[in-house]
Amino acid sequence: MTEPLSRASALASRHAALGSGLEDWNGMGTAWSYSTDPRDEHDAVREAAGMFDMSPLKKVFVRGPDAAAVLDHLTTRDMGRIGPGQAAYLSVLTDAGTMADDAIVSNNGGDEWMIVHGSGDTMALLLASATGRNVDIELDDDLHDISLQGPKALDILNAAASADLSGLPYFHHAPATLFGHPCRISRTGYSGERGYEIFANTSVVGDIWDQLAGTGVVPCSFTALDKVRIEAGLLFYGYDMTDTHTPWEVGLGFTVSRNKGEFRGKAALMAARDKGHIRNVGLVVDHDDAAAGALFLDGQEVGVINSPCWSHRMKKSLALAHIRPGIADGTALEVRGEGLDTTARVAPLPFYDPEKLNTHAK
Repeated sequence: MTEPLSRASALASRHAALGSGLEDWNGMGTAWSYSTDPRDEHDAVREAAGMFDMSPLKKVFVRGPDAAAVLDHLTTRDMGRIGPGQAAYLSVLTDAGTMADDAIVSNNGGDEWMIVHGSGDTMALLLASATGRNVDIELDDDLHDISLQGPKALDILNAAASADLSGLPYFHHAPATLFGHPCRISRTGYSGERGYEIFANTSVVGDIWDQLAGTGVVPCSFTALDKVRIEAGLLFYGYDMTDTHTPWEVGLGFTVSRNKGEFRGKAALMAARDKGHIRNVGLVVDHDDAAAGALFLDGQEVGVINSPCWSHRMKKSLALAHIRPGIADGTALEVRGEGLDTTARVAPLPFYDPEKLNTHAK
């Protein structure tokens, strides 16, 4: 028997009308697919604008005099370097220095912070870090998250927003009014395109979704999201990283503020540097569809594919994989899976827009 969902999206009826079965992710009904072709959704993100309901991400407010100190202990980033109106992508670690989760922390000013995370253990570890501190923690499921992604996203928002968003830098956010509704707009996303996340309450998020759709923005499923994020080399917790991996191993060393004070797992993390058992890489697979399987070199198993997809735009079978350290980019590997025996070549990430010009555009 299917377990009942513990969380609800105010957009659920809209997803159902588009053909979604509202599959469970993170306790909320999620549009893993629509009746539309995910290739068309993919095209919309790359050529114009698409939107994803990212409300299954957990939005947690941390408020009070000790909020920054609590988040400093919880995460790998130095909170003192994240000013009001700024945000940062970071790692949340176990005591063993491995990945408990990844998340984005935003400084809302006035001792209020928001941490947005997926299906990892962030909430439990946050509560542990808050023990004995003067801080209030609130999971806010009334707050929804529409991710508007694509080269036309800025023009669409500016036509409907109370303020010109042209000057909002990457990983910055600001309160705004959109289609007459209060919200917070963050220049973040998970697509490899210029994009924005719109945080709005239950009472207004449905109208914002409908108004965006009315401008021609294409609703996009998580099937399309998987394609764009793999092209962009972006990781999904539980697939491309787990609590058996350190940030160093999965290419997230850049999230570690190495000179900050004590944080959970710091000693173990620093001791594990340069001692990784795996390396996170891209693969271009010699196949005409998404390909999963184990990876071999000279007859020895050296890795596994974690996130595969077929990119109709790049006309390639792409994958994110873990392989043994020391295997160089360009190396040919054998792929063995169910009904599959082919080869793949180790490729640098990201596959799409390697200079990240779209994401970081002024």
